[in-house]
Amino acid sequence: MTRRMPAEWEPHAAVWVAWPHAPETWPGCLDAAEQEFRTLVEALSASEPVNVLVQSPAHAQHVHEQLVSQFESARPIQLHEIPTDDAWLRDTGPTFVEDSQAGLLALDWTFNSWGGKYPPWELDDQAARKLAARAKIRCQRVELVIEGGSLEVDGEGTLLATESTLLDSKRNPGITRAKLQQELGELLGVTRIVWLEGEIEGDDTDGHIDQIARFVSPGRVVCAHEPDAADPNHEPLQRCRAALRRARDARGRRLEVIDLPMPPRLEAAGARLPASYANFYVSNRTVIVPVFDVPTDAQALKLLSELFPERAVRGVPCRTLVRGLGSVHCLAQQQPTLRRGHDA
Repeated sequence: MTRRMPAEWEPHAAVWVAWPHAPETWPGCLDAAEQEFRTLVEALSASEPVNVLVQSPAHAQHVHEQLVSQFESARPIQLHEIPTDDAWLRDTGPTFVEDSQAGLLALDWTFNSWGGKYPPWELDDQAARKLAARAKIRCQRVELVIEGGSLEVDGEGTLLATESTLLDSKRNPGITRAKLQQELGELLGVTRIVWLEGEIEGDDTDGHIDQIARFVSPGRVVCAHEPDAADPNHEPLQRCRAALRRARDARGRRLEVIDLPMPPRLEAAGARLPASYANFYVSNRTVIVPVFDVPTDAQALKLLSELFPERAVRGVPCRTLVRGLGSVHCLAQQQPTLRRGHDA
């Protein structure tokens, strides 16, 4: 049996999201978060089919009305009644891999709300299995506690990850790096893990990689960069950049590391928000980038346009969504198209 986790830029059959519904995640601003989420769904649906999880029949009607008000014409959007505790489907949904025996396989990681931070999480822990059943894709339950936002691959055997999430004692107590590398190799088909240390201020996930460093093509990585030495994000991001520059990928190549600017400090209720342009999503025809109505938005969009020349790059407002401590990539989980000859 061989496995491979496709890179995000490979073809998608669909994308899965969960409609924001938790007022405690967006206190006093859930309506505004829904407005931004509508724009995100519109951007996604212009490039690939969108599957939206909703809480109940009444919630489905609410979401339908929201979408009808947004779109002038029909879009490839389907609603699925699969209740969740929150909307962060990158972390709670399945990770899809190619399997030489099963074809496309959904990995159902154990979910404990980022180390037990936000009970209850039972519905979120059930979401991946229910989603896979709805998609008619075989599902494998995995005892490891892992969130999708902590995994970044190039599709050629290389995984970027942070020690602070995968080796967290509140997620996987007692596991060694060697044991985790062995298990991830078997589950994802990765042969090289590049470990990073550090997290951005305000990130309640303890340092998800999708806020820090992302592959843009094999051998090329963007890394969030904060040039202000007085900013708390400067030092940890410098460490991540240095580690990436020392690293080689699964094919022995040194990584080309490209600085991706960080937005200026954004706050809510006196606390810093984890705003990062690294939280972009690569769809079939576009790259969807969180923007925050700040001057660095244009710099990030220009850079990503240069790095993805065959895709349109679109900024989606996330100034409210990020108050929930995540943005575009945290909210979306791609379902890859199974390649012909995937077991080769």
